Parts: sequence; C-alpha cells; structure tokens
Amino acid sequence: MAALLITGFPGFLGSALLPRLLARREGARAICIVQTQHMATARARLDQIEADHPHTVGRIELIKGDITRPGLGIDPVARKGMDDVNEVWHLAAVYDLSVPKEIAHKVNVDGTAKVLDFCESLPDKARLQYVSTCYVSGGYDGEFTEDGLEEGQTFLNHYESTKYEAEVLVRKAMAGGLSATIYRPGVVVGDSKTGTTQKYDGPYFLAALMRRQIGPVAVVPYVADPDKVKFGLVPRDFVIEAMDVLSVAEGTVGKTFALTDPNPPSCRELADTFAKLLGKRLIWLPVPLGLSRMAIDKVPGVEWLLAVPAESLDYFATPTTYSTTNTTAALKGTGLSCPPFPSYAKTLLDFMIAHPEFGSKAMV
Repeated sequence: MAALLITGFPGFLGSALLPRLLARREGARAICIVQTQHMATARARLDQIEADHPHTVGRIELIKGDITRPGLGIDPVARKGMDDVNEVWHLAAVYDLSVPKEIAHKVNVDGTAKVLDFCESLPDKARLQYVSTCYVSGGYDGEFTEDGLEEGQTFLNHYESTKYEAEVLVRKAMAGGLSATIYRPGVVVGDSKTGTTQKYDGPYFLAALMRRQIGPVAVVPYVADPDKVKFGLVPRDFVIEAMDVLSVAEGTVGKTFALTDPNPPSCRELADTFAKLLGKRLIWLPVPLGLSRMAIDKVPGVEWLLAVPAESLDYFATPTTYSTTNTTAALKGTGLSCPPFPSYAKTLLDFMIAHPEFGSKAMV
C-alpha cells in the first residue's frame, strides 16, 4: 500500500491539503511528521479533518519528528514501517520575514537537505512535492520566470535567502535524478470563499492601518510608486487546489509552478479596494523607504501606529513581477484559475474583522 509523508502539518496549507490528497489517492495512507510542541494542535486538527472528511478516517498517522534532525528525527522503530512511502510533501518552513539567519537556515535549508536525504533512503525513491515561494526572486528587477532561479538577485531578508538556498538544493537533486515538482506560492492570504486564515500579514497590514484611523479619511504612506508596484497575492484555496491537481497531472514532474495571481493588483488598487469596502477616502503620503524602516525600528509606537512591520515595507516597493506561464498552461482545461483580488477582498476583510484574535506570526 502506498504512503505519503507530509511535513508542515498542522500548518495553514498542510491542514487543508491533506484531505484532498487522500481523496485523490484511494487506499493510500498519510504519515505526518509533527514537532512535539505542535502535537496537541495536530491531534485536534486531525479530529476535525476526520469529522469533516470521512474518507480520511484511519488513514492518517501522526509521528513525532523534526526535519532539522538526522532521519527527520523519526524513531527508528517507526522508520522501519515507512519503506512504502512513495511520495513526500515538504511544506514545513519558517515563514517569518524577521527570522534570525541561524533559525532560518536550520529549518529552511538544513531541513530541506534532510528531507532530500530521506527521499534518497527509500527503497524506491519517492516523488518529492516541494513547496518553495515566489520570493526566491529576492529583489529581482523585472519578471521572474518559473524556470529561473539563480539570477544574481539580492535578498530582502533571511526568509527569502534561505528558501532560495533550499530550492537550489532541490534542483540539484532533480538534476541528479530525483523525481520532483516545485510549487512557488505568492503571498498567501485567506480562503477566497470563507476568508479563513491563521495570520494577518501582507495586504492585511494596509487594511489594519485604515481601520485604526477614525473618520472617513485614511492617510496611507507609500515608499514607492503605488501604481507600478504589484502585489503577488494568492488565496489559500487556489494554492491548495492547484497543488492537488498538478501533483497528479501528466508532465508536471521536473517543473516549477508559480502559484500566484497572473494579473496582480498594484499597491494602489489594493489600497483603493480596501478603502472602498471600509468607506474611507485615501490620502497618499510619500515617505522614503529608508526613513520609514528607521522610524519603525527606532521610534516607540510607530510600528503599532502604521500596523506594518519594518520587514514588510520592502514588499510595497519591490520591482519584481512573476510569470505564471507553466501554471496557466498546466491548468488549462481544468476550470481552475486564480480569482482576481476584488472578487474576494470583502471576504478577507469580513473574516479579519470577525476574528481579531489572529496575529501576523505563522507557525514554525
């Protein structure tokens, strides 16, 4: 019987993806590698998945492990029963823009290397389904293609640089014969139909800034031309559905797919959409990027007032756009496409207002 090994459960993407994978792989079981500190959350999430998706009952096993340790930190006895794994989904990563270099490298780079070692250790090399990010592009000036990677780009933070290094490792393994597919999500926001999310970052910062300002007018600082800077958004449901479909589609082995809006909104379109929904009239205030970052880092209360962490400001000034040529071609005829931001903006905003308990930190 075939088995899937999954890292990154019970995270935002992995939790939604798991029942889809099992629905498409009749008879297969799933083994989720879970860190000890997340095991209680994972068990509760599993209970909910089995209640909502009866086809998963009895087919999911939670095993304690750690991708940063040799053998993924799996107990040797448990490892002996995993030789039937023929597909590995590697979603685990640090998704924090302010993460220290040492932690980012340990999880994103060393962790990916150990996942690759695990794939090599199986009797029949497993197919790797690897979740990267569009932001391996760093600060690339222009359109970043799905086939491109090592373009001499510089990086805005350790999250970007370590995800880049990790994808370099995956591509080297692919060149050496590993069967793999790479997925590069953009800035993942909530579900386009329900708004469900586990964190508020990226475009949510703009909405939070507007909501904090009393009255019908909102001042929005900008650090680059808001008409030229594009924001590569993508709702969670499209990312999940696209990976589910592409993972079994013919001709996807060896390819990279950018999972983001092929027609992304500009920063002005993003802000105008939220402003209209909030009943606000915007006043744009130009502020140099360097000065803005310094004020947020050094002046008490400025980060709270602006509702934007210093690390996120760079993404309101990045010159990079993303080609989705491979993704568009592979999904042709499936009826699946990334919905335009205006079609689900209200849904995101409604969920954000109804659920103030969430913050901007992702699960590590």
